[in-house]
Amino acid sequence: MNLLKEKITDSDIILKLIPQRAPMIMVDSLLYYDAAKVISGLTVTGKNIFVDNDKLTEPGLIEHMAQTVALYTGYHFYINNLQAPEGYIGAIKGVEISKLPSVGNQLETEVVILQEIMDVTLVKGTTRLDGEIIMTAQMKTVLKK
Repeated sequence: MNLLKEKITDSDIILKLIPQRAPMIMVDSLLYYDAAKVISGLTVTGKNIFVDNDKLTEPGLIEHMAQTVALYTGYHFYINNLQAPEGYIGAIKGVEISKLPSVGNQLETEVVILQEIMDVTLVKGTTRLDGEIIMTAQMKTVLKK
């Protein structure tokens, strides 16, 4: 059940949900949220620091997925009137990237929570471009104490 009443695309609200700041912001919308899944969006711009030759690079796709996890955690904290915590990627495996998006493309990344134990979250992520899966990965994130 989607616990998000309507999509969040306001950049001021997005900044309250994630600890990252410019030029490292890699999510620009929260499209879906529930206790086990989140879907984020990102429009690739030429100003993005991970863009090279008008393409979002592999590290940019990975950072986008990591920030989708941060968005999940941040929104949970936000609806409970708490500040979004900082965190980092603890591990990543099974990364498969089939295509790099271009400037102007809109990405949707779905992260399914596989396990949450204390401050560690294990997820499976899927990034889509126009409905086509362009990246999959499993990621472990850890909240900073």
